[in-house]
Amino acid sequence: MIPRYSRPTMTAIWSPESRFKIWFEIEAHATTALAEIGVVPKAAAETIWAKGKDAAFDVARIDEIEAVTKHDVIAFLTHLAEIVGPEARFVHQGMTSSDVLDTCLNVQLVRAADILIADVDALLAALKARALEHKLTPTIGRSHGIHAEPVTFGLKLAQAYAEFERSRRRLVAAREEVATCAISGAVGTFANIDPRVEQYVAEKMGLTAEPVSTQVIPRDRHAMFFATLGVVASSLERLAIEIRHLQRTEVLEAEEFFSEGQKGSSAMPHKRNPVLTENITGLARMVRGYVVPAMENVALWHERDISHSSVERMIGPDATVTLDFALARMTGVIEKLLIYPANMQKNLDRLGGLVHSQRVLLALTQAGVSREDSYRLVQRNAMPVWRGEGDFLALLKADAEVTAALTPEQIEECFDLGYHFKHVDTIFARVFGAA
Repeated sequence: MIPRYSRPTMTAIWSPESRFKIWFEIEAHATTALAEIGVVPKAAAETIWAKGKDAAFDVARIDEIEAVTKHDVIAFLTHLAEIVGPEARFVHQGMTSSDVLDTCLNVQLVRAADILIADVDALLAALKARALEHKLTPTIGRSHGIHAEPVTFGLKLAQAYAEFERSRRRLVAAREEVATCAISGAVGTFANIDPRVEQYVAEKMGLTAEPVSTQVIPRDRHAMFFATLGVVASSLERLAIEIRHLQRTEVLEAEEFFSEGQKGSSAMPHKRNPVLTENITGLARMVRGYVVPAMENVALWHERDISHSSVERMIGPDATVTLDFALARMTGVIEKLLIYPANMQKNLDRLGGLVHSQRVLLALTQAGVSREDSYRLVQRNAMPVWRGEGDFLALLKADAEVTAALTPEQIEECFDLGYHFKHVDTIFARVFGAA
């Protein structure tokens, strides 16, 4: 985790203090469940909770013990025994390390998912507000980076809103996918621990019991989780690149907010660069980079190995912390985005009306001209305008073959900008609802 690209609420989930607190809760709940079914004394379970629930686990002490034991869970249990006393012998009865590690990881991923879902909600709110603000602001749509036909800036933002609404649904599904608990003992057979303990711990930790574990929770669940984060990151990059393109000097239809005192370049005082969306683009690459290791973790040896462990210790915190930061940054970009309708109109007009070529083509076909001839006539008049030679409307009116099929008034009608926006309300109703 890089502090520059981290936010405290998300990083707190992955701190050693949080991890050891979760480990304690898992162990203590399991001991309580064992007490309820008569395996360990109830008084012992009560003592463990009483002495451990408010304990400040000493991270340095646990690290000191681990330096000798070379085993993190044993180091924690040894330190817990120092806090709890003799009753600590009833902790971890019939359990294996993966019961603690995997259940803890899934608790952390669920909590991280809750933050990410809230992040997306904030971004959705920002996108909706700006989309409604610019619902009918005309701008040029581009295909292959080339002027195509008119759209509205609100439609651009509505498209992004719909995409992140899908992202939210995917995150909810990913959260559910990893919200499982395994307290099934060595190789997952429950030989030394009752399945009721697993059910109890799952309920207390806000999870569901894993239907069948080996000695680990199956890693296809985690692969799906991190793949979802990669998709969300890709959607962020898509929106970031759109803003970066729109901020190019030759376009300048939208621009990141530039605050008082901000500097764009150490060499060129005039510069205002899209640094935030460039940063988001880079962060998206990092989040996607964690997807392949997560997928490679699916294939473990037999009932378990720990080849996945080192991977998850890195990608769990890094992927969630990075995506959290990127989502929050994009929300700020959208909320403060500077939008220039006059420049949008100027760019719309740059091609001298060529953006209406399809309407002329269709009008000719509806007037009885073959599609092939209609295309030839429109293109014949469009290419000089493309080269900067003349006005498209004037050339069409001067073309005898065109005017043989269409009156001047019918040709002019093809240049109505509002024609392109007649279904904007329909699209907005689909995206945001009828209201």
